[in-house]
Amino acid sequence: MEPAEPAPRVAPRPGARLDRARQAAPQVFERLRNAILALELPPGSPLSRTDLAAQFGVSSTPIRDALMRLEEEGLVDVFPQHATVVSRVDVGRAEQAHFLRQALELEIVRLLAQQHGEALVIRLDHTIALQQQFAKAGDFESFIAGDNDFHAQLYAAAGKQELWTLVRSRSGHIDRLRRMHLPSPGKAQNIVRHHKLITRAIEAGDADAAQQHLRKHLSGTLSELDTIRSHYPEYLTD
Repeated sequence: MEPAEPAPRVAPRPGARLDRARQAAPQVFERLRNAILALELPPGSPLSRTDLAAQFGVSSTPIRDALMRLEEEGLVDVFPQHATVVSRVDVGRAEQAHFLRQALELEIVRLLAQQHGEALVIRLDHTIALQQQFAKAGDFESFIAGDNDFHAQLYAAAGKQELWTLVRSRSGHIDRLRRMHLPSPGKAQNIVRHHKLITRAIEAGDADAAQQHLRKHLSGTLSELDTIRSHYPEYLTD
């Protein structure tokens, strides 16, 4: 795996001003969170409240609220009266997030294999087709969005949308590990292949196969932890 080019340790400038019809703090939170997960803001990046307020065109209050939410998810470290920086990837928290997600999704794919509608399979196949396009284009951010969409559809079909929200709020550390691992040769193609196998097993009503493919699918990143650590030693902590 070739290490990614180091990203500049400055906050990204938003592509557009915030939507004034919506509350500012949730928008700032989502934009900063997305930048952290995409490694546009790598571990150790300083986050100046004054600079962020100027960039987003808001007062300090929504910036403070957004940073508090990021701190709750363990994505930033706040040192009062000193600095706020993007946190290093905590391997222990990543492992716990993996445990939670695997436990939930094993039950979800079993449920869906036992009772699902044809519309779900059609939606999953469509998402997989889009992912294939993104993989060929090397568009990793769209590929990751497609990956999240695939899994979100599983939760929605099982009537467990709130659990997906919970999983996402706990997945910041392992999501960053996945982003580091994604450019390695064959990784994106393996994800697509696993999604196909999971979908075919659900379609066939084979709960055991669906669980087997899901378990292998979710374990890929942590099984390569030593390799990831060798390329990004300054980004990870135990």
